[in-house]
Amino acid sequence: MALLHVDFFSDVLGMCMDMDVILPQQTSGQIGMEGKAADGRYKTMYLLHGMSDDQTIWQRRTSIERYVSQLGIAVVMPTTHLAFYTDTTYGMKYWTFVSEELPKICREFFPRMSDRREDTLAAGLSMGGYGAWKLALRASDTFGAGASLSGALDIVEDYRRQTEVPEGKKALFEGIFGNVERLQGSSDEILALADGLAANKPREELPPLYAWCGTGDFLYEGNLKVWDHMKKLGYDLTCEESEGDHQWKYWDAKIQDVLRWWLKTDLDLK
Repeated sequence: MALLHVDFFSDVLGMCMDMDVILPQQTSGQIGMEGKAADGRYKTMYLLHGMSDDQTIWQRRTSIERYVSQLGIAVVMPTTHLAFYTDTTYGMKYWTFVSEELPKICREFFPRMSDRREDTLAAGLSMGGYGAWKLALRASDTFGAGASLSGALDIVEDYRRQTEVPEGKKALFEGIFGNVERLQGSSDEILALADGLAANKPREELPPLYAWCGTGDFLYEGNLKVWDHMKKLGYDLTCEESEGDHQWKYWDAKIQDVLRWWLKTDLDLK
């Protein structure tokens, strides 16, 4: 595999941005790892970070490069700052950046990345899990599937949890989403997005979705609520729960399951 650290300019955000990109490479002489090249264009996973992190975190906390080395796929890990993959009320268009500009830039920089929706996955953890499902539901012409690990899928409840305590993040969340009434039922709420897409597309055209959350996670109850809603709407949903809370030892293991699910492979990625 090749690992690239890319600094580039975003016209949408009006500032320099960063992403780490893994590209396939055919190798046979590396100790303990064999790289596989891709035939034709690369399937691509956009792998999103959570609230406290940046584009480096998946490299630092997991073995993602090793996991994908034998799969022949590309992985894009962008920094998106603390903006919940949203066009914020303070004027920074992070949603437009990640849903429109970033895929276009990646495909210009790396022409062998596939532009087919079925070859493009959005995945992420926590805030990034919310962003991944949002991309699959709201930008489904670009992102053909979404995978959430410990995602903030019930974003309205997470907003309330984050803002209704004295030490909370009220100013931050109001700066991103406006007030909670503005968020509820909007195109930034997963439940509303799911309702709208299901009402306008036949069931077979709805994006497949994956989710995992630990039973000890503070986001667990919100995940159960959203999963139940998605099942009632008829989405192709693979949802899993197991013992665990909000930490990397679980996400390192579960990102392997995401790859198996998306690529329909039973390879031993460990």
